[in-house]
Amino acid sequence: MLRIDDGTNWALILGASSGFGAATAKKLAESGLNILGVHLDRRAALPKVEALVEELKSKGVKVKYFNTNAADDRKRAKVIEEIKELLAKEGGKIKVLMHSLAFGTLKPYIGEKPEEDVTRQNLEMTIDIMGNSLVYWVRDVYRAGLFHEDARVFAMTSAGSHRVYPSYGPVSAAKAVLESHVRQLAYELGGKGIRVNAIQAGVTDTPALRKIPGHEEMLEWAKRANPSGRLTTPEDVANVIALLSRPEAYWINGAVIRVDGGEDLI
Repeated sequence: MLRIDDGTNWALILGASSGFGAATAKKLAESGLNILGVHLDRRAALPKVEALVEELKSKGVKVKYFNTNAADDRKRAKVIEEIKELLAKEGGKIKVLMHSLAFGTLKPYIGEKPEEDVTRQNLEMTIDIMGNSLVYWVRDVYRAGLFHEDARVFAMTSAGSHRVYPSYGPVSAAKAVLESHVRQLAYELGGKGIRVNAIQAGVTDTPALRKIPGHEEMLEWAKRANPSGRLTTPEDVANVIALLSRPEAYWINGAVIRVDGGEDLI
């Protein structure tokens, strides 16, 4: 196992309780990074989160999870202040920040009936949480002086940023916005030792994907179309993020990196 760190520094994962976030937390913990996780789960889901935290700790790293709304300005400020206090006590800096927030509206822009249309509130909320919040978190972590001198930021995008799928319009717009933010942040922070890239995962059977109407057909199509003959897994994505978090990958900046086995070629 190639290690990224010796247990001194940290990874901050937004959307850390399932899917890509949970898989990446496991991989980075195995690679020697302590884990800070932000998630929003109801009481019924907390036993699974607690089990994940214990699994991460078993890998010999420090772990702190925050069950809060990552899109709320005040709660974000509170979490960052707590992280600042924790790192002042435990030592280390944030070497990896992963943005994997998946909460938005899945409605057509123009439905069969007016009441089916996506609303202004729906659209703005989706773009803000899945797109704009990347800027707010990266900026606040930077202003707090918490980034490592050789840090990596990863934002989860999808082929939906440039493709069309029924009812996916608001999320598609959010992903396009996210990729634009990645480019701008990469430009502004590249000279400060912080590399910012987007990870375009292939179709993956995650809790977030299962909320998309017609996701069964999407999964079947991806399995048939993918040159590798299978779906992308959260572990595929986690492996690439761990690889790109190594010092040797420092010159990759502002890119959209496909992790899909060639799926987006079709």
